[in-house]
Amino acid sequence: MAVTALILYLVFAVLGFGWRSWVQYRQTGSTGFRGIHGQPGSLEWLAGAGFIVAIIVGVGAPVAQLLGVLTPIPVLQAPWIQALGTVLAVAGIAATVYAQLDMGESWRIGVDPDETTTLVRNGVFGTVRNPIFTAMLMFAAGITLMTPNPVALSAFVVLLTTIELQVRIVEEPYLLRTHGQPYRDYCAGVGRFLPGIGRAENSDR
Repeated sequence: MAVTALILYLVFAVLGFGWRSWVQYRQTGSTGFRGIHGQPGSLEWLAGAGFIVAIIVGVGAPVAQLLGVLTPIPVLQAPWIQALGTVLAVAGIAATVYAQLDMGESWRIGVDPDETTTLVRNGVFGTVRNPIFTAMLMFAAGITLMTPNPVALSAFVVLLTTIELQVRIVEEPYLLRTHGQPYRDYCAGVGRFLPGIGRAENSDR
């Protein structure tokens, strides 16, 4: 199962980063990568750096399990759990690519504070404000269940924390500054990560 997890990680990287960046470059002349912003140690910087850490640790978990350095947590080592993880991981890859394509030319990895992009509210973004992150978490949860060792669980926690920071500390303030009232209206009607959950009137924003 660790080998399958690594293969799915490779597929995710190729489609979600490599292929999508190539499509973006063909359409706009830019890969969409904006890098890490903020002073080292700041929440903004930690949000970007956390993604790198989560990916490295996430890949390392199945590698370590394959090499016998780590063993799965016994209570999570069941065929049906690993099968569920595989389904979630595959669905997460598909959902990530779908949401990325739905974002069109506004798709970015990271935020450039001086850049203005179109506020996307159609397609899957009409149901959830951050469907790419939701799909990424689905993929990561699946990989974690496929190789449920302590390092894999830690990688998932790091990714979840990083996404929360990225959305709440970096992206939402940027979008509010850039789009003002239309973004407020969008937040009031659409959930943050799941439909109907995390709308502005029900959150601490």
